Amino acid sequence: MSLNVHKFAAIKGRQSGDDFYTVVCEMATIPRLFLFNEATIPTELRAQRHINKSRIPEIAKYIVDNPKNYIFSALTASIDGRINFKPLKINGRDSEVGELEISGDARLMINDGQHRRAAIEKALQDNPSLSNETIAVVFFKDKGLKKSQQMFSDLNRHAIRPATSIARLYDHRDPIAEVIRRVVYETEVFKGVVEMERSTIAERSSKLFPFSGIYSASKNLIDLEKNKKIEDQVKLVSAFWETVGQNMDQWKGVRLGNQSAAEVRRDYIHTHVIILQAIGVAGKDLINQFPSNWKTKLKNLHKVNWLKNDPEWHRRVIINGRVVKNTNSIILASNLIKKALGVRLNTKEKALESKIKKNGK
Repeated sequence: MSLNVHKFAAIKGRQSGDDFYTVVCEMATIPRLFLFNEATIPTELRAQRHINKSRIPEIAKYIVDNPKNYIFSALTASIDGRINFKPLKINGRDSEVGELEISGDARLMINDGQHRRAAIEKALQDNPSLSNETIAVVFFKDKGLKKSQQMFSDLNRHAIRPATSIARLYDHRDPIAEVIRRVVYETEVFKGVVEMERSTIAERSSKLFPFSGIYSASKNLIDLEKNKKIEDQVKLVSAFWETVGQNMDQWKGVRLGNQSAAEVRRDYIHTHVIILQAIGVAGKDLINQFPSNWKTKLKNLHKVNWLKNDPEWHRRVIINGRVVKNTNSIILASNLIKKALGVRLNTKEKALESKIKKNGK
């Protein structure tokens, strides 16, 4: 890359009648190449959204913390300036491989990847040794604001965020996810009834719980063993959910083929993620308060009316016929479970109980 012209080894391609060029850039060049700041330009006159600055430290940390196994997809950018592609001749004919020259005064505008660009800049500040790392950039010739805005729209319209369940399942850096994978694969209670990919369950599905729900419900239990080995965490979490499952007749009915998962999800509340979380919250305090006989205490789960039409749930987690998930509803649900198990409530939990009684709900 010279002072008056940017030169890159490139591969030329073609989409919808337009040429594009894929190049590889060193990380250190990314902040210098893409300097244009659109922050003061109205939305309708920009080809990009504003950067969400709160996302930058998280993305940068991902790079810095995983220098040996991070991965970034290509940036997509438009070139507003002169370009020249010099193809490499192969067997006497121009090929699609060659050298791309971009005039030094050209404006290079990111259509997709502005958060990655900002995170790269931050990561380089935190760890300059990353400067020789590289990232792919796909360049298009700029055809004006309208075209750039359409490119941004098209690139983002079909970008679907993966479901939380599959994102957790595939995350091998997350020690909690590792524990939950083991628990789901190794315990009887979850055999064949966990939706591993989606965070919501289809109406006619044979599954009872999403993987993400078991993940969020088990975090409190893992806190009890957070300074111990994964094997110890797996052992505790597995034992807890196995014991819970032994005292949930409908869960057993589905596993044994005696009940329909769809009907259980329709009629009972104990398959909802919020209730799984409430069981996990109650379970943590149960184990703390009754370390030697918590399994026996879990037999009292039979005392809870898990039917959705029970008035207690409408006082706590169901509003206008819909299950509501927030901090208070999780606490109120766990309170009901704790009372059945004989677990003491803390000050905040008691206050919420008093509030719903005062409101006459």
